[in-house]
Amino acid sequence: MAMNRAQFAKMLEPGLNTLFGLEYDSYPPEYTAVFSSNTSSKAFEEDVLLEGFGNAPTKAEGAAISYDSASQQWTARYQHETIALAFSITEEAEEDGQYGSIASRYTKALARSMAATKELKAADILNNATTAGTYAGGDGVSLLSTSHPTRSGNQSNTLATAADLSETSLESMLIQIADMKDDRGLRVAAQGTTLVIPTAYTFTAERLLESQLRTGTADNDINAIRSGGYLPKGYHVMRRLSDSDAFFILTDVPDGMKMFQRTPMKKGMEGDFETGNVRYKVRERYSFGFTDWRGIFGSEGAA
Repeated sequence: MAMNRAQFAKMLEPGLNTLFGLEYDSYPPEYTAVFSSNTSSKAFEEDVLLEGFGNAPTKAEGAAISYDSASQQWTARYQHETIALAFSITEEAEEDGQYGSIASRYTKALARSMAATKELKAADILNNATTAGTYAGGDGVSLLSTSHPTRSGNQSNTLATAADLSETSLESMLIQIADMKDDRGLRVAAQGTTLVIPTAYTFTAERLLESQLRTGTADNDINAIRSGGYLPKGYHVMRRLSDSDAFFILTDVPDGMKMFQRTPMKKGMEGDFETGNVRYKVRERYSFGFTDWRGIFGSEGAA
């Protein structure tokens, strides 16, 4: 149904002081600090794990050399979604507006809605980090799991006991990242880069990462996380994380959290000859997900 003059009665009358509700400032995109951006030209994208070799055995003198084998393993799939929204307005409502074009105000609102939805889609991956099923990765388990299956045994990218963000839990997770192994059990040279948090942890993260000395203690100990540069990109707030005590650490392992843009945002409009109504729409296609779970570690919090 087209928006008509009855829905904007006050905008048809002179003398209003202001119109508000559509001009709020927006935060810069938050997902771009968590998900690497990629383009796509297909209906979906797939990333395939190639398994490497294990440790080389000792060869005795005169003995035959040992052979190892490797193959492709699981596949991570990114199925693009179409996100779209539209509105229609009558010719008369547009003509009679006393405070500029009603349609131009709402085309800006369309863009704001699309940007907010994209942030929600990104946060949804982290909000369901411990959920399997439709949110499972290519290895069949949730993003955060103590039982990621590998040829060398199950591996974990979460704390054995879920904990809130603190100096202890942060250091434990950074140690876990430093001890990371690949699917054949070989050590991976990886480190944390960014602490990803909900708004509730903003001040906690500031104290943990920016204080010169350890927080919450009278000892004159240095803040080892800061002085050692163990999180070189600091912390990043994602305001649409739904769990107020969950936290995540991005690592420098490639092909972790990824976003594929299939079709950039497109705007369109058309008028109806008989009614004079004008329709406006906006549309884009993309997908969010993850490939290598080693790209992120995290905890759902103690609660």
